[in-house]
Amino acid sequence: MRSSNPGTPTARPGAYRPAPARAPLTQEKTKTGAPLRILVVDDCEEAAGLLASLLKLADHEVAIARDAEQALLSAASFHPDCVILDLALPGVSGLELARRLSAESRGRPLRLIALSGWSPDEYAAAAEAAGCEQYLTKPVDFARLDALLSAN
Repeated sequence: MRSSNPGTPTARPGAYRPAPARAPLTQEKTKTGAPLRILVVDDCEEAAGLLASLLKLADHEVAIARDAEQALLSAASFHPDCVILDLALPGVSGLELARRLSAESRGRPLRLIALSGWSPDEYAAAAEAAGCEQYLTKPVDFARLDALLSAN
């Protein structure tokens, strides 16, 4: 079978075809509020790193802690505006950590956002009672998180 355009090779099944040209990727920032100091607390290195990278792209200053002890030390020196914490931490649970962070904030405003793979039906009320203003499930919808962070 020949192509109707002379000089154009005939396409064969399985033959290489270059992908159509695409517009170059650009970095779009969805952040509309002021930059925040955010502490990400998650024992999963990959999850914490990915979330931190997304938050940095939205112009936030970010620190990461892997457990409750690191989180308390980081909060004391980093002075975050917001802490996004996993509830399933080794040792001290994220719920207990939220209570401790609230107690140690000494009246300074501190937003706590729970992030978990656990069902919100079972844990959202406990997270709220521990001081978390929001309960998000993994994988996080970053547009929703960004909107929450922008609403100061």
